[in-house]
Amino acid sequence: MNDKKKGYFKRAVKGFTFEQFKELAKDDSLTNHEKIGAPDSYRENYSDAIFADITGKLTAINQHNKKIADIGCGCDDLAHKIINRCVENENSLYLIDSAEMLNLLPDSKNVPKIAGKFPNELDDFINREKNSFDAILVYSVMHYVTLEDSVFNFIDSAVELLAPSGRLLLGDLPNRTKRKRFFLSPEGIKTHREYTGDSNAKPPVDLFEIETGKLDDAIIFAIMQRYRNHGLETYLLPQAENLPMANRREDILIVKPH
Repeated sequence: MNDKKKGYFKRAVKGFTFEQFKELAKDDSLTNHEKIGAPDSYRENYSDAIFADITGKLTAINQHNKKIADIGCGCDDLAHKIINRCVENENSLYLIDSAEMLNLLPDSKNVPKIAGKFPNELDDFINREKNSFDAILVYSVMHYVTLEDSVFNFIDSAVELLAPSGRLLLGDLPNRTKRKRFFLSPEGIKTHREYTGDSNAKPPVDLFEIETGKLDDAIIFAIMQRYRNHGLETYLLPQAENLPMANRREDILIVKPH
């Protein structure tokens, strides 16, 4: 592995900002998975399973003549699958990301590209499109939002876009508390020992460590409580077991009343 790749993976552990993702999108030495901050091992050969899990929760993608948004859509296989399914079903799909990332995706009928950082740079779009989307997908994005923005400001703006009965899926949330619970379990200890090659190793888990800029149980449940308090329904959902990080990630589904 060359020094540039080593630098990439070192940055990936800390997380990328919106501006850094723009640079990743322009880096031709990276795969499409790496451009969205995911090592190939996290996404390669998993796109079908991830797509099935998403569409089981955001069923509008598989329906016809629906209005859908993908915020932070990226440019990998998953984005292409969502585009193809929405075109096939004659849905309107709004792709929201940086211009650099959107340029890597095909232009398709009824698939407008909205360039800009959500929600900060998209006030006009949000005001124009309030209460109009049947489904909104935010997949593997929220942990990057925590690095440089307000989680609640982001979700508030996404909720504003929902039509009555509309669904917002905050998918692939890396919950650090869930991760700690996993690595304290027999299965987690076994996984750690197989990874390290040390049959006596114990995962380095500190239950009381405050991990700045990371999602944890407190933030997950605060999100659910906040939007229930505002009259929406919220659900904490497991990922399908065949997804690569299901033992430490989960999804939140927010449903607007009709």
